Amino acid sequence: MAKIIYLMGPSGSGKDSIISGLRQQLHTNAGLMIAHRYITRHWQSGGENHIELTDAEFSLRKKLGLFSLSWQANGHHYGIGCEVDAWLQANHSVIVNGSREHLPDAIEHYAERLVPVLIDVDERSLRERLTQRNRESSPEIEARILRSRSYAQSLTLQCHVIENNGNLERAVSKLALLVDQLTTATAHD
Repeated sequence: MAKIIYLMGPSGSGKDSIISGLRQQLHTNAGLMIAHRYITRHWQSGGENHIELTDAEFSLRKKLGLFSLSWQANGHHYGIGCEVDAWLQANHSVIVNGSREHLPDAIEHYAERLVPVLIDVDERSLRERLTQRNRESSPEIEARILRSRSYAQSLTLQCHVIENNGNLERAVSKLALLVDQLTTATAHD
């Protein structure tokens, strides 16, 4: 059975960099699709390869049932397109950049197909990364760190955990290994 690999972690944990690194390692027989998120923020903001929508476009797509999952966070709307369900139906595993807060919705929607993966980063590294990207004030950064701390313990018990505290290639390799294990298992189902 094809899996949906639900990658999550705090802003600044390196999810986008890890997904980008994974894209470079994929081969045509990998059996893995990488989903784009639909987000109501400028397409050049951050490092994510996402599809920019206006608030009105997002609302219309949501109303028409074009998102498998959607949520709001940090002043923006985020969606995972329903194309993900078609890929799963065609027995292609999928990786998505998800939300920690909305993991219960993803579990409810995908049940046994969902493989939650947490990108974990220590607070010092997270603070440095958030400060370097210069998008939030110091109080906003501290709020993000507190939010990360509140999710850390509960999520590590129910997720595969990949640490990304320094060597990005190591984190990409760990995710690639997990993907290989899951897609190999899928090929034998």
